[in-house]
Amino acid sequence: MSTYSAKPAEVEKKWILIDAEGVVLGRLASLIAMRLRGKHKPTFTPHVDCGDHVIVVNADKVVLTGNKYNDKVYYWHTGHPGGIKERTARKIIEGRFPERVLEKAVLRMLPRGPLARKQMTHLKLYAGASHPHDAQQPTALDVKSLNRKNVGA
Repeated sequence: MSTYSAKPAEVEKKWILIDAEGVVLGRLASLIAMRLRGKHKPTFTPHVDCGDHVIVVNADKVVLTGNKYNDKVYYWHTGHPGGIKERTARKIIEGRFPERVLEKAVLRMLPRGPLARKQMTHLKLYAGASHPHDAQQPTALDVKSLNRKNVGA
Protein backbone atom coordinates (compact mmCIF):
# COMPACT_ATOMS: atom_id res chain seq x y z
CA MET A 1 0.00 0.00 0.00
CA SER A 2 1.38 3.38 -0.96
CA THR A 3 1.18 6.67 0.94
CA TYR A 4 -1.65 8.96 -0.14
CA SER A 5 -0.56 12.22 -1.71
CA ALA A 6 -3.20 14.87 -2.32
CA LYS A 7 -3.31 16.71 -5.61
CA PRO A 8 -4.27 20.39 -5.76
CA ALA A 9 -7.45 19.62 -7.74
CA GLU A 10 -8.66 17.16 -5.07
CA VAL A 11 -8.39 19.59 -2.14
CA GLU A 12 -11.66 20.84 -0.68
CA LYS A 13 -11.26 24.21 1.03
CA LYS A 14 -13.68 25.35 3.74
CA TRP A 15 -14.21 28.77 5.27
CA ILE A 16 -13.81 29.07 9.04
CA LEU A 17 -14.82 32.03 11.22
CA ILE A 18 -12.98 32.64 14.51
CA ASP A 19 -13.83 35.26 17.14
CA ALA A 20 -10.53 36.29 18.75
CA GLU A 21 -12.00 38.31 21.62
CA GLY A 22 -10.38 37.26 24.89
CA VAL A 23 -8.31 34.43 23.35
CA VAL A 24 -4.58 34.05 24.11
CA LEU A 25 -2.48 35.21 21.15
CA GLY A 26 -0.03 32.31 20.80
CA ARG A 27 -2.65 29.58 21.21
CA LEU A 28 -4.89 31.23 18.62
CA ALA A 29 -1.98 31.73 16.21
CA SER A 30 -0.92 28.08 16.40
CA LEU A 31 -4.48 26.92 15.74
CA ILE A 32 -4.80 29.29 12.76
CA ALA A 33 -1.42 28.18 11.35
CA MET A 34 -2.50 24.54 11.62
CA ARG A 35 -5.77 25.28 9.78
CA LEU A 36 -4.01 27.30 7.05
CA ARG A 37 -1.56 24.46 6.37
CA GLY A 38 -4.24 21.77 6.49
CA LYS A 39 -2.58 19.67 9.18
CA HIS A 40 -5.99 19.00 10.78
CA LYS A 41 -7.05 16.97 7.73
CA PRO A 42 -6.26 13.29 7.23
CA THR A 43 -5.30 14.08 3.62
CA PHE A 44 -2.52 16.51 4.63
CA THR A 45 0.29 16.68 2.10
CA PRO A 46 3.27 18.92 2.98
CA HIS A 47 3.92 20.28 -0.52
CA VAL A 48 0.25 21.00 -1.43
CA ASP A 49 -1.91 23.88 -0.23
CA CYS A 50 -4.63 21.81 1.42
CA GLY A 51 -5.57 24.23 4.21
CA ASP A 52 -8.76 26.17 4.76
CA HIS A 53 -9.62 29.86 4.50
CA VAL A 54 -9.66 31.45 7.96
CA ILE A 55 -11.55 34.63 8.87
CA VAL A 56 -10.68 36.21 12.22
CA VAL A 57 -12.84 38.96 13.70
CA ASN A 58 -12.03 41.08 16.78
CA ALA A 59 -8.31 40.57 16.15
CA ASP A 60 -7.60 43.70 18.18
CA LYS A 61 -9.00 42.06 21.33
CA VAL A 62 -6.51 39.18 21.62
CA VAL A 63 -4.91 38.71 25.04
CA LEU A 64 -1.19 38.56 25.75
CA THR A 65 -0.33 36.75 28.97
CA GLY A 66 2.13 37.99 31.58
CA ASN A 67 3.85 41.29 30.83
CA LYS A 68 4.03 40.68 27.07
CA TYR A 69 1.52 43.44 26.33
CA ASN A 70 4.09 46.02 27.49
CA ASP A 71 7.38 44.12 27.14
CA LYS A 72 7.14 42.18 23.86
CA VAL A 73 9.12 44.01 21.19
CA TYR A 74 8.86 43.64 17.42
CA TYR A 75 12.03 44.50 15.48
CA TRP A 76 12.62 45.27 11.82
CA HIS A 77 15.44 46.78 9.81
CA THR A 78 15.08 49.52 7.23
CA GLY A 79 18.06 48.32 5.21
CA HIS A 80 20.13 51.41 5.98
CA PRO A 81 23.11 51.44 8.38
CA GLY A 82 21.85 51.80 11.93
CA GLY A 83 18.30 51.27 10.70
CA ILE A 84 17.07 48.87 13.37
CA LYS A 85 13.57 49.82 14.50
CA GLU A 86 11.43 48.49 17.32
CA ARG A 87 7.85 48.75 18.49
CA THR A 88 6.12 47.15 21.48
CA ALA A 89 3.01 45.01 21.20
CA ARG A 90 1.10 47.69 23.13
CA LYS A 91 1.90 50.36 20.51
CA ILE A 92 0.85 48.07 17.67
CA ILE A 93 -2.42 46.95 19.29
CA GLU A 94 -3.35 50.51 20.26
CA GLY A 95 -2.23 51.80 16.85
CA ARG A 96 -3.74 51.95 13.39
CA PHE A 97 -3.41 48.25 12.43
CA PRO A 98 -3.90 46.14 15.60
CA GLU A 99 -4.45 42.94 13.61
CA ARG A 100 -0.76 42.89 12.62
CA VAL A 101 0.22 41.35 15.97
CA LEU A 102 -1.83 38.25 15.17
CA GLU A 103 -0.68 38.28 11.54
CA LYS A 104 3.00 38.24 12.57
CA ALA A 105 2.37 35.47 15.11
CA VAL A 106 0.74 33.27 12.46
CA LEU A 107 3.34 34.11 9.79
CA ARG A 108 6.19 33.13 12.09
CA MET A 109 4.55 29.76 12.81
CA LEU A 110 4.47 28.78 9.13
CA PRO A 111 7.52 27.44 7.28
CA ARG A 112 9.19 30.05 5.10
CA GLY A 113 8.75 29.77 1.34
CA PRO A 114 6.38 30.26 -1.57
CA LEU A 115 3.77 27.83 -0.21
CA ALA A 116 3.53 29.64 3.14
CA ARG A 117 3.17 32.98 1.38
CA LYS A 118 0.30 31.51 -0.65
CA GLN A 119 -1.32 30.10 2.49
CA MET A 120 -1.09 33.48 4.24
CA THR A 121 -3.31 34.95 1.53
CA HIS A 122 -6.09 32.67 2.86
CA LEU A 123 -6.01 34.43 6.25
CA LYS A 124 -8.43 37.34 6.57
CA LEU A 125 -7.98 39.47 9.70
CA TYR A 126 -10.41 42.15 10.87
CA ALA A 127 -10.04 44.39 13.92
CA GLY A 128 -13.80 44.83 14.28
CA ALA A 129 -16.68 42.41 14.67
CA SER A 130 -17.84 42.52 11.02
CA HIS A 131 -16.40 40.93 7.87
CA PRO A 132 -17.34 41.01 4.15
CA HIS A 133 -17.25 37.21 3.63
CA ASP A 134 -20.87 36.30 4.40
CA ALA A 135 -21.33 34.92 0.87
CA GLN A 136 -18.81 32.14 1.61
CA GLN A 137 -20.96 30.91 4.53
CA PRO A 138 -18.10 30.37 7.01
CA THR A 139 -18.57 27.89 9.84
CA ALA A 140 -17.84 29.29 13.28
CA LEU A 141 -15.08 27.70 15.36
CA ASP A 142 -15.26 28.40 19.11
CA VAL A 143 -11.61 28.49 20.18
CA LYS A 144 -12.47 29.36 23.78
CA SER A 145 -14.30 26.07 24.34
CA LEU A 146 -11.47 23.89 22.96
CA ASN A 147 -9.24 24.35 26.03
CA ARG A 148 -9.65 26.35 29.23
CA LYS A 149 -6.13 27.76 28.76
CA ASN A 150 -7.18 29.42 25.48
CA VAL A 151 -9.03 32.13 27.42
CA GLY A 152 -6.85 34.91 28.81
CA ALA A 153 -7.50 36.56 32.12
